[in-house]
Amino acid sequence: MTWFLGLGIAGVVVLLLALVFDGVLEGVSGGAGFLDGLFDGLLSLPVIAGFVSMLGFGGALVLGTTGLGAGSATAAGVGAGAGAGWLTWRFSRALMRDDPSATPRGTDLVGSPGSVVTAIPPDGYGEVLVHLAGQPVKLAARSPEAVARGTEIWVEESLSPTSVAVRPVRR
Repeated sequence: MTWFLGLGIAGVVVLLLALVFDGVLEGVSGGAGFLDGLFDGLLSLPVIAGFVSMLGFGGALVLGTTGLGAGSATAAGVGAGAGAGWLTWRFSRALMRDDPSATPRGTDLVGSPGSVVTAIPPDGYGEVLVHLAGQPVKLAARSPEAVARGTEIWVEESLSPTSVAVRPVRR
């Protein structure tokens, strides 16, 4: 039973090390072509740690609670370890599959309404306030005609990440 408990504790220690030093082995082996992808999926440290810890604790549980021998306890531990490893693999895949929404870009501003914060002269830049992904963004703005402060505008073009071409809204 001591061997099984030792395996269970070793698996928990490996899991803690995998959580603390996440990606270290992957970074170390990143330059070696034959090791590429070795730690992805079924051979990742969390999966191995889950397998080893459930092998140990499952075997210790079967050995301590039943009259079965070490062979049966090992078989039960391997089964429990395989189940824990598979569940860990599926859970980590589900977490990594989470796709974040697209990052807003300056071109997303085209067609957005806004208002002039600093008057826009016909030959220079002023400032406008528009909303990008629900957040107010103050940008430099050009317009072919003079636009007074407070005028409602539409963004016609994204000139750079910090400037736009606008036109006043006519009602």
